[in-house]
Amino acid sequence: MTLRRSQIVGCGSYLPARVVTNDEMAKIVDTSDEWITARTGIKRRHIAADGEKTSDLAMHASTDALMDAGVAVGELDMIVLATATPDETFPATATLVQAQLGMTRGFAFDVQAVCSGFVYAMAVADNFLRVGQADTALVIGAETFSRILDWSDRSTCVLFGDGAGAVVLKSAEGNGTAEDRGILSTRLHADGRKHDMLYVDGGPSSTQTTGHLRMFGKEVFRHAVTNLSSVVDETLEDVGLTASELDWMVPHQANRRILEATAKKLKLSPERVIVTIQDHANTSAASVPLALDQATSDGRIKRGDLVLMEAMGGGFTWGACLARW
Repeated sequence: MTLRRSQIVGCGSYLPARVVTNDEMAKIVDTSDEWITARTGIKRRHIAADGEKTSDLAMHASTDALMDAGVAVGELDMIVLATATPDETFPATATLVQAQLGMTRGFAFDVQAVCSGFVYAMAVADNFLRVGQADTALVIGAETFSRILDWSDRSTCVLFGDGAGAVVLKSAEGNGTAEDRGILSTRLHADGRKHDMLYVDGGPSSTQTTGHLRMFGKEVFRHAVTNLSSVVDETLEDVGLTASELDWMVPHQANRRILEATAKKLKLSPERVIVTIQDHANTSAASVPLALDQATSDGRIKRGDLVLMEAMGGGFTWGACLARW
């Protein structure tokens, strides 16, 4: 049986030039390098320059991904951009990237699922390609979370950074087995009852302001480990595989303790988990594609590898995407 698959044919990323270390953070709020490192694993983060917008970061990552894929802008049928920090309330930041790229066909839109955004965007694009409504897609995760942080709240401002990552998907025929190259399975979940554990206290229809990020870290941690390990198992079961068969897990980079606890629950060796949190901090929807690009660029992820991407974010939202490289 033949089946249309979405193959990942290129990756790209972009990080703002400004790097802020933990020691610099200690000059802003009551914290220290030791405190941040011990609790999160974070050592530094990139912060967008004044006037540098989410669309700018997304544009750099997209150009990088298209070049890596050897795909021309004219071949794109769609752009899906995952972000919780759009340039404007509307139009979609994806349409700004579309215009900057010079893409004059197809369609572009944003997906908002906070830290799970990139996994959601991959699932959406994959479905378009699977049913034949598109053949080539650009999927982006881009954030300027520094713009929604309360810089007086040491429990949250030390955790986040800015950045963008992107992948190019192309449809191809597969045999309908787990040996096919491309996206094999995606699973998405949400539970709006957990809103108060991780949210931004503002919005155009409530306060007409952007607001700041608020988080109850212990509760987020508890739910993250349970939800992520569960959705990983679901995604693998879809194609009759187990965690022991994974070559790599590329998780959302929220907290080193969450990464370690999730890997332990899945009985997955730490050596098979891609970790970038020490250099990027939590970049929300950008974290998975940033980590993915780093691991493909340095040669760890190779053709034929089984790669599992997973994330959980505010809402709560969570999901996973399994792909054969």
